[in-house]
Amino acid sequence: MPAAVAMRHHPLLKAMSERLLGRGQVKMQVIGALMRELVHLTFGILKSQKPFDPSCAIATS
Repeated sequence: MPAAVAMRHHPLLKAMSERLLGRGQVKMQVIGALMRELVHLTFGILKSQKPFDPSCAIATS
């Protein structure tokens, strides 16, 4: 459920979901990609012990 909520409300993940949907992926594939991205963000924050920085959170490629 966090990925579905982030898909609608988190600006960075919303842009990512729109980009993936524009490439032709179905909604469940996008939710899976958002779940993976949330895990990566969480692991990075926990490992680095630094606060979340949206400027370097998601690569735009």
